Amino acid sequence: MKHIYKGLTFIGLLGVVALSINAVGDPETDENFEKKQFNDYNVYALQMPEQLDFAGEALPLGDPDVYERMDRELLVNTYWQSNALLLFKRAHKYFPVIEPILEKHGIPDDFKYLAVIESGLTNAVSPAGARGFWQIMKATAKDFGLEVNDNVDERYNLEKATEVACEYLKKSKAQLGSWTLAAAAYNAGNSGVSSRLEAQQVNDYYDLLLGEETGRYVFRIIALKEILNNPLKYGFNFREKDLYTHVPTYTVKVDTAVTDFAAFAQKFDINYKVLKIHNPWLREAFLNNSSRKLYEIEIPKVGYYK
Repeated sequence: MKHIYKGLTFIGLLGVVALSINAVGDPETDENFEKKQFNDYNVYALQMPEQLDFAGEALPLGDPDVYERMDRELLVNTYWQSNALLLFKRAHKYFPVIEPILEKHGIPDDFKYLAVIESGLTNAVSPAGARGFWQIMKATAKDFGLEVNDNVDERYNLEKATEVACEYLKKSKAQLGSWTLAAAAYNAGNSGVSSRLEAQQVNDYYDLLLGEETGRYVFRIIALKEILNNPLKYGFNFREKDLYTHVPTYTVKVDTAVTDFAAFAQKFDINYKVLKIHNPWLREAFLNNSSRKLYEIEIPKVGYYK
């Protein structure tokens, strides 16, 4: 998917926990936690792990170029702490949505980190027009069956966008032969990666000479996986109550036009803002729906919003 928002790629410098919350840290009292958090800051050179992999495919750390590039991403990811902590929080909320969809499609779990470096787990918009957690272009979205128009943009529907990303990644894997190359192709496009492999007469991502963005892309993903599967090792301390949580919802089916979503929301004791938080794919304050398509609108359960 040659749609990556270059202004957003810095977000890929951040990490997200794989979210087994036993990574939260040593059990401490709130009092001890609050005392320590202002007194423990130091900057250290990092020890390279003996083994790293992406989707079960080993990183050749014996190659000095690969070693230095990996070291760079580990350092940068570790020491942008504030944004990294935001991603810990968001991952706790959104990974449980992404993970089962990846599993259903046979996509390695490591690809959830690709969504992180694409968007920071937000509904980002790129200057080129890529949108959503997976930064999908309009043409690609339509090719894979998503609805994109003035009223509705399903690139903002996390479940549906993840399904599209999975289909794209499966095609890339079939064409390029490895998950690592499939990940790189999400950034540079299948044809872009294929042409570089052919021109340079190699068959592995780590042997390719690539531009700055694609050349760092997989290393960033691996850094996310390593650092944030091992938060204490890299100096991240948080409690489970510090993380964001997913608000449970129920589904309301609509197969007619909706002239005013603010009034629609009030029927369910919420406001327009809350309705849009849970349904960002609704792009306007109304829904034409001249085709009488069936839409499923998520409504938060009672008691989570004032």
